[in-house]
Formats: sequence, structure tokens, C-alpha cells
Amino acid sequence: MASVSLWQEFLIMKFIVNNGGKLAGSIRVPGDKSISHRSIMFGSIARGTSHISGFLEGEDSLNTLRAFQAMGVSIEGPEQGRVVIHGVGMRGLRQPAQALDLGNSGTSMRLLAGLLAGQGFDVELSGDASLSRRPMERVTRPLASMGARVSTAEGGRPPLRISGGADLQGIEYTLPMASAQVKSCVLLAGLYASGKTCVTEPAPTRDHTERMLNAFGCPVDRAGATACIQGPASLAACDIDVPADISSAAFFMVGASIANGSDILLQHVGINPTRTGVIDILRLMGADIELLNETEAGGEPVADIRVRSAPLKGIHVPEELVPLAIDEFPVIFVAAACADGETVVTGAAELRVKESDRIQVMADGLQALGVDARATDDGMVIQGGEISGGSVHSHDDHRIAMAFSIAALRAQGVITVDDCENVNTSFPDFVGLAASAGLSMRADD
Repeated sequence: MASVSLWQEFLIMKFIVNNGGKLAGSIRVPGDKSISHRSIMFGSIARGTSHISGFLEGEDSLNTLRAFQAMGVSIEGPEQGRVVIHGVGMRGLRQPAQALDLGNSGTSMRLLAGLLAGQGFDVELSGDASLSRRPMERVTRPLASMGARVSTAEGGRPPLRISGGADLQGIEYTLPMASAQVKSCVLLAGLYASGKTCVTEPAPTRDHTERMLNAFGCPVDRAGATACIQGPASLAACDIDVPADISSAAFFMVGASIANGSDILLQHVGINPTRTGVIDILRLMGADIELLNETEAGGEPVADIRVRSAPLKGIHVPEELVPLAIDEFPVIFVAAACADGETVVTGAAELRVKESDRIQVMADGLQALGVDARATDDGMVIQGGEISGGSVHSHDDHRIAMAFSIAALRAQGVITVDDCENVNTSFPDFVGLAASAGLSMRADD
């Protein structure tokens, strides 16, 4: 058995994607990762039983679920996207027997740092090699100013060690850069702090935390760019319907836009206005995107999204849209490579500290495929043109792997993408769903 486990540990998955084709039909991509994370966190510290539907059964959100099980929360499922959480209340979590391994999930680590800063026990948060390279001082600094006792490894990197029993005090904090994860971390610490905690952001970021806290009975006051919470607070159980993830849908939006003859319908996608930057950017480039059946589910706006192929043109992406599409830029860069003219992206330095340096990795990969792409400190300059076939490296980044897979729809030859096993962190069965929509690809170990 040990030898089997060792073999599995060193399996390397690659995607082999045939060039050409089009996307068609009606599909539903997996549930929103951001909302799935938060549903587990808030349901666990609420009073009563919460029912979740549409939960993303990817490794990132499953690591959040396992972390709360390790802290004594009874959680049933997931089974076909359904999860039942028996909340233990604000002070009901128990010290885990060992460090909480959060795998590749930066969202889990940063949000948990805030939620656990006010607990009565010590805990360590660790992750895989990729997560262990990501900066955590952006959350430890504001937490320390609230009175939390949080330490990191050298260079402000994980693991995070949180000492229990801290007396947290509310603060007014202005984010040095737009980050929903840092905003959420500080607000979650504010649940356990005395007095009011306010966070001001320099540009709008996703507001799933604020919306879901309101749904769990904890009011978040919003005035302009500032969100405030009064602590200490409590949450009451509720039911959450997780919509399809717009970040996952973005791959098919770009794919249908660049592949001639495409016409695809993406079902029940979350269109939270703090997440729709990818739609706005693609429309500015000339994409044919239509929102249908708009409604609301669990406090979040949702719609079916129809995308048909259209000639794209290069643009200078407005900087105010960058934070609203920060996770979608790998595939937006692919759209730019297929557009007529030059696309310029600025104000996206945050991309350098994601699961990989997404600016450099995408520039390197596009260049390997014959695209004129130049990385800058905070973005990229891309001259649209032909995409050749070839081999690229994902650097263990799920969004990089999927973006280059979509590029094959306009490539002149087969594209091979190395190190794709982390795709399961956000998009289980990407290969199967993409193939059902018309992308000719397979995964090889």
C-alpha cells in the first residue's frame, strides 16, 4: 500500500489538446469556490444546522471542509454538491490534533487566519509547496494591530502559527491594495473583537463575505468603500445555494468567443457585480455575451450566460476592472492573443503572488506558442496574432493549465500542458466537461 501511495504522489498529469474545433451546447460548470469556502466557515461557527447545495467538490474547498471537521464540527457530505453543517457556535471550535493542511488554498489560509485569531486555542496553518511561497504578511499585519498573536515562517510565508486567547480589538484598516481575502480576514477577526471593525478598500473587490454574513444574521454596514462589522457577533444557521463559478465559466466564455461557429449556454452562473469584470472586459473587446434568466439565489445574483463567437479587438483594459477580474486574467490573456491589435493590461501586480507568478508564467507560455507577449511589472502587453502548437508548463497553477487548454481552439497545432493535477482544486472533471462542449483533449499521467 505504501508503494502505491508513493507512486500516486509522484504522478504528473498533462493535458494534450488538439487544435481547432468549436464550443456548443448547454453546460453547468462547478459551484463557486469563494462561496463554497465561506459557506463551510460560516455554517461551522453558526448556531444550528445549515444546508448547502451546489457546493464545489474541488480540493481547495474540501480542504476547508476537512479543517473544520478537524476542529470538531460535524459535517455531512458532500454528496452531489449537498452538505449539511451542524454548527457549533462562535466559541465551539476545538483545538485540532495537528496542523491544518490547507493544500493549495490561499483563500482558506487567509480567511481562517482571521476567523481563528480570536479562538482560545493554538493552531498552525500549513499548505503545499505552492501555498508555502505565498505572502501572508498582508493578513498578519492587520491582525497584529487588532491584538492577535500570529507568526509566520521566514519572509512572511506559511506556515502560520496562531496563539489562542488573544483579546482582539476592533480597528479601522485601509487596504494597501485591493484584496477580498485580506478584507475578509480582517472582518472575520472582527466577529471576535470588541468594538467596531472597519475595512476600506482602494477599489471594489468581491463582496461574498459581506453578503453571506448578512444571510447568517450578522449585519455588515457598507458606506462607499468601507465595510464595518460590530463585534463580538454571532451567526445563525441558514441555507445557501452556491451558483456556478464565474471564474470557471470564464474559460468557456473566452473559448466560445475565439472559436468560429461557437454558441454555448452556461447555466446558473453567479454574476455578483464584484466578479463580472471578465464579462465587461470581453465585451469591450467585442465579445457577444448575453445574460438570460437573471434571478437571485441565496443572496447572490445569477444568470444563464450565452456566448457566441465574435471577432475580438485589442484594448487597454481599464484599471478599475482589474480587481473585478483578477482570477480570470490567465484566460483573458488568451483572448488578447487571439484579438486584432494590441492589448495592454496594467494595475495587475497582484497576479504575481497567486498560485504562480501568473504574469510571467502566462507571458512565457504565450511566447512558447509564438505569441508576441511582453510581461511588465504590473501586467502585460500582447500583440494579437496566430497561436502555434507546442508545449507549455502550468507551474502547478490550475488556471494557467485551463487557460492554455482553451488556447488550442485557435492554435495551429496540438498544445501540451504539463503539471495539470492542480486543476482539481477548482474544477473537478474539467477535461470531461470541456470535451462534452467540443474541446478535443485528454489527460495523461
